[in-house]
Amino acid sequence: MTHEAPLTPPTPRRPEAAPAAPRVTTLLALRAEGVPAATTRRRCRPGGPWQMPLPGVVLLHPGPPDGHELLHAALLYTGGAEAGSVITGLAALAVQGVTSAGAPDAARRVDVLVPHTRRLRSLARVRVLRTARPPRPRRIAGLPVAPAARALADALAHLEEPAALRRPLEEAVRLGLCAPRAVVAELEQTGRLDEPPVARAVEGLLAAARPAAEELLFHMVRQGTLPDPCWNVGLWLPDGPFLGDVDAYWPESSVAVRLDTRLPRQRGAAPTPDEAEATRREQTLRGLGVTVVRITPRALHASWRRQANAVRAALRAGATRPGTDWVVVLPR
Repeated sequence: MTHEAPLTPPTPRRPEAAPAAPRVTTLLALRAEGVPAATTRRRCRPGGPWQMPLPGVVLLHPGPPDGHELLHAALLYTGGAEAGSVITGLAALAVQGVTSAGAPDAARRVDVLVPHTRRLRSLARVRVLRTARPPRPRRIAGLPVAPAARALADALAHLEEPAALRRPLEEAVRLGLCAPRAVVAELEQTGRLDEPPVARAVEGLLAAARPAAEELLFHMVRQGTLPDPCWNVGLWLPDGPFLGDVDAYWPESSVAVRLDTRLPRQRGAAPTPDEAEATRREQTLRGLGVTVVRITPRALHASWRRQANAVRAALRAGATRPGTDWVVVLPR
């Protein structure tokens, strides 16, 4: 891992503010304002000043709807936030600043989560996803959207080709909108995590998350004023077995840091042979006096200062113990 200057975690791009008065409404709302349904329908005829892109939803101009109007129309068709409707999938990612998810347009569907008790059907550009696990929505640009991890899982669960979600997956993680483990946890709920295409997409997500986590680890060391470690090294016994790879190592204090980007095991699942071997090697390192500090990318995003303090405490404790001069440090 090579670096020229300390980096800070990227700040998610904020979507533009919602228009003050969206030009989309409903037949019922217009009727409440005194506009008869017959008048509304007449104005929505071809060539008229209004249009009806979805049943009961009225666009108050004749031109093509923009992305924000499409999302409002989808919400109004499904009953709105008051009825528990939440935008999810690629549209929710786009609202949260994931540019590779693509902006909503007339050629793409908008996924909307609704309570499982609702009896709505998908129609035109709106795909209705009934759920017994409604997420706590984020309110962005006046729209209730699913958190990025849930939006990614919903998008992945309904794409014919999961590989198409690789770039949005990588971008959402890079922007710090979600942690890979949160996406995996959501995918476990869909029951599709064991499908080969989905598993490959998740493996790609974990691989994509590592460079961003490494940059944040470097930032933690520099900004936390920690001593310079040996970066990305392997630990060995002299003329002996391999003890394991670590992301940072301080030989003077025998402290190692490992970024924990492994795919979480499902509850009750036995460890794989690779996991069992990694655990055995880590236990050997600890037995030799090496302090191994595991840090998840999520913990780094949440508070790199807290993680820096934990490493600093380990370095201080290690300085008071006998050294482990028999551990050989080699580039990996």
